[in-house]
Amino acid sequence: MRYVLIGLLKAYRAVISPLYGNVCKYYPSCSAYALEAVTVHGSIKGTWLAGRRLLSCHPWAAGGYDPVPGTEAAAAWAAEQAAACNCTNEGALSAREATC
Repeated sequence: MRYVLIGLLKAYRAVISPLYGNVCKYYPSCSAYALEAVTVHGSIKGTWLAGRRLLSCHPWAAGGYDPVPGTEAAAAWAAEQAAACNCTNEGALSAREATC
């Protein structure tokens, strides 16, 4: 099933996606996200992740960078966000007192 989904996603990206142009609010695009999610996590979890991403794509969504969870890109992005926050939370009594 995984390879069928990957084939369908690649066909969509080759045939239909270019007709829309670069209109996605998120990076990577929803089709690239779905392809990576299915490749990394398999057909069931990958489809669930892709569906969740598609449901979050609406006119009021902030958009931005949204890597597939469980990938090196997601880990690097989380580390980058933690470094940018420069927040150690040492001495904080609860999560609410944390500044980041």
